[in-house]
Amino acid sequence: MPTSSEHGNPAEPEPPPPHDEGLPPRPGRIVIAARQRGADGTALGHLVVHLPHACASLTVVCGAAYLLDKLGGPSWWIICGTWVLSGGLVFHRPCERILARRLFGLRHPTPDEDRVLRHVWREVTARAGVNSAAYHLWVEDSDGVNAMAAAGHIIGVTRHSLRHLPAAQLAGVLAHELGHHVRGHSWTSLLTFWYALPGRLTWRLFRVLASRVDRLPVGTAAVLIGLVGAITVALATATYGLVLLPFITPYLAAAVSRRAELRADEHAANLGFASQLITVLCNEHEREQVVRAHAAALDLPAKDEGVVARLLDSHPDLHTRLHHLRAHLESRR
Repeated sequence: MPTSSEHGNPAEPEPPPPHDEGLPPRPGRIVIAARQRGADGTALGHLVVHLPHACASLTVVCGAAYLLDKLGGPSWWIICGTWVLSGGLVFHRPCERILARRLFGLRHPTPDEDRVLRHVWREVTARAGVNSAAYHLWVEDSDGVNAMAAAGHIIGVTRHSLRHLPAAQLAGVLAHELGHHVRGHSWTSLLTFWYALPGRLTWRLFRVLASRVDRLPVGTAAVLIGLVGAITVALATATYGLVLLPFITPYLAAAVSRRAELRADEHAANLGFASQLITVLCNEHEREQVVRAHAAALDLPAKDEGVVARLLDSHPDLHTRLHHLRAHLESRR
C-alpha cells in the first residue's frame, strides 16, 4: 500500500526492481579504497580557480569581524579563526544530512527504493573495490535522468532514474557519481562552496542595493556610484588587478567542471559501464529534443544556448562525452 513521503505528499506506487538487462562482465577488481578521498588534477584545479572567491569571503569576514571588535564584540581573530576552521564541519555526517535535505533537496529512499539502489550499488562498489557502506544513497523527487555526488559521503539519484532505468544503466549512472567521490570532485566542490559563501552573499546584497540606486535622489546616487568606483579602483591598484579575478572565476570553474565530468565518465567506463552510459546519454538527449520541440510548438521561451551560456555550462556537450566514451570502448577492443 502506498505510503506518504517524508515531505508530506502522497507517495506514488513504489518502483519495481530495475529491468534486468544483465550487468556487463566485471573488468576485474580495481582496488581504489586507499584513495576514496583522493584528488585528481581537476579537483585541485577546482580549488585553485575558486581561491579568489575564498579570498573575497575572507575579506568580508575579517571586515565584519573588525567592526564587531570595535563595537565591543569578540576579538576579530576569534571570529576569523572560527570561520576558517568551520570548513571541517561540512564533512560531519549530521551536517552532510542537513545539506542533503536543505541545499540539494534530497530525501531518504523508501524501503523499496532502497532495495533497488542497494542491489545495483553493491555491484558498482564491488567492481571499484570500495566499501559500499562508506556512502549514503538518497533520492531526489525529480522526473529527469540524473544523479549527484553531494557533500562528502552522499550520492543522490532521481526518482525517475530509479523507476525507468534498467539495472545496468542505473549502475553506470551510479558509477559516474562514485567517480566524482573517489577523484575528489565532490569534497572540493563542497569546500569551495562553503568558503565562497560570505563573498557570494555580499555580492547578492550589493546587487540588490545597486538595483535600487535609481530610487535614490540623483545627488545621493552619484555619491554612492563615485564611492564604489573609487574603492574598486583602489583595490584593483593595490592588488595588481587580482581583486577582479572573481569576475572571471565562473568561466574557469565551468571549464574545470566540464573536465571533471569527463573524468567521472572515464571512471565509470573503467568499471565496464561505457556502453550503458552512452545509452543513457543518447536516450536523455532524445527526451530533451522532444521537450524542446514541444516547447517550440507552444511558443515557450527556449533555453539560452549562446556562447556565454556554453562557457558557463558545468557539463560537456553530448558529442564530447560520447566521443570520449566511444574512444574508451575502442581502446578496450
